[in-house]
Amino acid sequence: MRHPGLIALLLGSAFFVSACEGSKQDSVSRAIDSVIDVDNQNMADLMLSAGNPEEAVSYFQAQVQRDPSHLGNQRGLSRSLVRAGRVSDAVPVWKTVADHPDATHDDRVMLADALVRANRWDEAERTLNAIPPTHESFDRYRLEAIIADSKQQWQKADHFYETAAGLTTRPASVLNNWGYSKLTRGAPRDAEALFAQALQHDPDMFTAKNNMALARAAQGNYSLPMVRMTQQERAMMLHTMAIAAIRKGDTNVGRTMLSEAIETHPQHFDEAVRALRALEGGGRG
Repeated sequence: MRHPGLIALLLGSAFFVSACEGSKQDSVSRAIDSVIDVDNQNMADLMLSAGNPEEAVSYFQAQVQRDPSHLGNQRGLSRSLVRAGRVSDAVPVWKTVADHPDATHDDRVMLADALVRANRWDEAERTLNAIPPTHESFDRYRLEAIIADSKQQWQKADHFYETAAGLTTRPASVLNNWGYSKLTRGAPRDAEALFAQALQHDPDMFTAKNNMALARAAQGNYSLPMVRMTQQERAMMLHTMAIAAIRKGDTNVGRTMLSEAIETHPQHFDEAVRALRALEGGGRG
């Protein structure tokens, strides 16, 4: 004898169990996808921050080939190409990113950055001008400053450098750039002050140390700045100041500083040796 009610109940239970199993499988799949996404993002971050630049390029090229529509992979490829010094290759990829429906203003700023690195200044300026002025970021104003600098628009450049420095907790690089701009304009005292500020934020930035030595030499001050330096850095800064002194006509000072640089350097200092030999061979004190 059949029991229709019991059969219906059993069928209903089987359906319920099947539905539960399906739901569990969906949950597991979503969890696995989530873990994979996190792992991929972690790998991408690692490649962009600590990985070998060329290895990062290869990694992101493979990711883009696997999923060309993934905007994060395109961004990663663009950044890794810039890190690898392959700016001409990075520009078209950044353009692809900037043209994507989900692109942000930051993407367009980074396109402008790549264009500046590629010496395509007019394109970089047009790219920045197309971004609404309401978009305010460190990178945007850093680039605005560099472009104004290239056009010798000093007042605009100073405004943008100052604005950029105020938008980051790590302003050493932009302060160093601003100082070098002042130095090229013939304002070495202002430049020295900016290099000193850069070193307050990053005491290990050798470029700022060397530029500071150059700024002091431009003022006729041939004493090394009171900053933290290694023996090799000291030798290189002495060499920088020596060359500056020779160009100013202070040949004896330059000769003395070259000799000191050679003695100070922990290894053989080829550049200083060549400069001193050239000076002794053809220079007059």
